[in-house]
Amino acid sequence: MAGQDWIVGIHAVTELLKSNPQDVLELLLQQDRTDRRLDEVRELAAQLGIKTRQVSRDELEKQLLGASAKKAGNRKRAERIPVHQGVIALCQWRDNTKDEAFLTKLLDNLAHPPLLLVLDEITDPHNLGACLRTADAAGVDAVIVPKDNSAPMNLTVRKVASGAAEKVNLVAVTNLSRTLNALQQRGVWIYGTAGEADQTLYQADLKGPLALVMGSEGKGMRRLTREHCDYLLSIPMAGAVSSLNVSVAAGVCLFEAVRQRSA
Repeated sequence: MAGQDWIVGIHAVTELLKSNPQDVLELLLQQDRTDRRLDEVRELAAQLGIKTRQVSRDELEKQLLGASAKKAGNRKRAERIPVHQGVIALCQWRDNTKDEAFLTKLLDNLAHPPLLLVLDEITDPHNLGACLRTADAAGVDAVIVPKDNSAPMNLTVRKVASGAAEKVNLVAVTNLSRTLNALQQRGVWIYGTAGEADQTLYQADLKGPLALVMGSEGKGMRRLTREHCDYLLSIPMAGAVSSLNVSVAAGVCLFEAVRQRSA
């Protein structure tokens, strides 16, 4: 699966140039805007041999409005122009999601205890992108999602992941419960997160082969997913907020595992 869309803003475009310069089809810079960060984008593009086009602010925003209207099907329904900071890049993207066969081969060849992140019906692409970015930072071997009722790999995911979508192994499986069972047969311990769990994250031993399961916001893990967990863990909450965004919760849990495994 492939497509095209605009990447907007200095940080997002810089990360795109660093991670996947071959995907850049066109790079537009606002001609009457000069600052150090924009110059850095220009210099990076020159080093990579990517041509830039200097355009007015009106022309730059016209491109974004046209793309937004095309998505909406009507110019009057076009989205608000995003903050572009004087730089936008038209890029192509490909769905590089892996399958169960890839996961099996990956686990067969790992030289260390696996660290896996399982996302049970995370349907918001912003949350998926943020989780991929967190997983990359924590050194996760693979992120596992169900094929159905999960956010697809698209440009929004890539934007939020800031390069991690191309680095992290995203595996979509047909039957998540069956996959969890197969992981258990390999000796991987399944830890699910649940706010009502008696055992806290900091009481758990996360040093061995581990798959951390995060449920969707609001509903949490599905019943069958929960039944396949070896342990349920909670994150201690001291304030009035009862839960965390899934990517934040994933980061808290993953880096506790990283801390224990590196001790």
